[in-house]
Parts: sequence; C-alpha cells; structure tokens
Amino acid sequence: MEKYFLSYLDILEAEAIHILREVAGQFERPALLFSGGKDSITLVRLAEKAFRPGKFPFPLVHIDTGHNFPEVLQYRNKLVSKLGERLIVRNVEDTIKKRGLKESKGKNASRNALQTYTLLDTIEEFKFDVCIGGARRDEEKARAKERVFSIRDEFGQWNPKLQRPELWSIYNGRINYGENVRVFPISNWTEFDVWNYIKRENIQLPEIYFAHGRNCVVRDGQLLALSEYINLSDDDIITNKKVRFRTVGDMTCTAGVESNAGTIDDVINELKLSRTSERGETRLDDKTSEAAMEDRKKAGYF
Repeated sequence: MEKYFLSYLDILEAEAIHILREVAGQFERPALLFSGGKDSITLVRLAEKAFRPGKFPFPLVHIDTGHNFPEVLQYRNKLVSKLGERLIVRNVEDTIKKRGLKESKGKNASRNALQTYTLLDTIEEFKFDVCIGGARRDEEKARAKERVFSIRDEFGQWNPKLQRPELWSIYNGRINYGENVRVFPISNWTEFDVWNYIKRENIQLPEIYFAHGRNCVVRDGQLLALSEYINLSDDDIITNKKVRFRTVGDMTCTAGVESNAGTIDDVINELKLSRTSERGETRLDDKTSEAAMEDRKKAGYF
C-alpha cells in the first residue's frame, strides 16, 4: 500500500482547522476579524476547509479606519459576495463621533490606534465571546508572547503574565462573564508559510501585494502610499516607485517596499532573502516605542 506523508503545510493546516473547530465547539458567539490582508484571507480558506459545505459558524467582522487601501476594500466586497457569508463592518469614524475621540495630529497622524475603541464597542454590541484573528508569533515580539487562546478581561485588556498552558494542543476557552478570548489559528505559521500556502491553494490576493507603480511619500526612509490621508510636511519627497506591500493596514502607517515581485513565486523568492518581519519593516505604528504593540494589546488592540 502506498504511504502518504504529510507535508509541513498539511500539518499547519490540520492544526489551524482543529483550532477553528475548537472555537465553534467551545463558544456561543464567535467572530472572525477580517482585514482583507493575506493572513485573514488564509483564515477564510481554512474556515472553508473546516466547515464547508455548511455555513461558517461566525460572521466576518471588519473594523474600518476609513483610511484603507481601496484595492483591499474592493477585494473584501468581492470575496464576501463569492462566499455568501455575513460581513459586519464598523467604522472608526463613527466611534470618533460617538465617543468624542481626538485624532492624533502632526506629521505621522494616524487613526490606527483608535481601532481599539471600535473593536471593543463591536464586541459589546454583538456580545462576541471570541474573536478569531490572523496574528502570527513571528510578526512581532509582543505577539510571540501570546497563546493561541488569549484571554481578555472584562475591559478587553490583555495581561501577558496571565497565560494559560496549552499542552498537547488542548485549548481552554472557559471564561467568566464579560471576559473575551482572542484566538490565533495560524500563530505558529511564518510569513513564508503563509505565502507557500497561498501558492498551494491558488488563493487570489489584493493587487497591492504584488509590485506595481505607485506615487509614494518618502518619509524617514519609508515609502508611504500617497493619499489624501497623509499629512505632508516640507521635508517629504513625493516620487513614483515600483512597490509592493507586505502587510495591509491603515494607509497612514503602512509602508511599501521597493520590489519587482509580480507573482507569488517572485514574492517567495524575495522572502528567502529577507531578514525582517513584515511588521518590523513596514509598520510605522510599531516603531513609536519598543513596547508599542504590547501597550496597544494591553489596551484591547487585537
């Protein structure tokens, strides 16, 4: 009898599907946070494998800063229409008005941090007891501290010193009233793993992930996409560059990298030479301090 050996992608996929099914089995009101980025798109494919031909046991939830890449929003709408699943969109703009929040000012002003308020309000509105996300341990050191099932208190806050053991792939989702869990099914994957899975599954991605000509603002050595949301300063340089984006986020804090990678294979070959994570290289919001991500997570950021 012919033997079948699991590839490392098969193993990662099986682990992620197991985690998604654990979420469906342990929680009453789950949600999948969907940004339109490669990691959340990968989660959608995994959810299809975990639950088809049935419907997903959770809606897709997008927290929209209002400063998103238009290509990503177009992709989001097209994908949700194809899936036939429920999409919930909540806007940071509405939260700013409702709560009377003050937006940051100056050269590097961004709404990115204000997403936390909108996310927590959305969790409260729909009484979600768990939110699934595409964060990975290799992205950033604060995320490397986090378990697959990450407990948040009644205020949405995370305490890195209060983590539950996850021996033998046993996940404890028991929570008290008001608490919430964040679950990361692809926590053990790397950026390289994600791209190889995308290749294997022939998953379509937003165009910004591949090299394209774009007007950019050169700021502090970073290439920000020129948009109406960028506060230009006298020392900014505007130029047209061939870039791609390694990660998807608010346009005000997500930088591109110069690249000629126009296909998935080209991107994979580029990654073989990379020595930095996608967030470490291109996310300005992670560079405000050494503990920027951890501080945001403690406050309720995903």
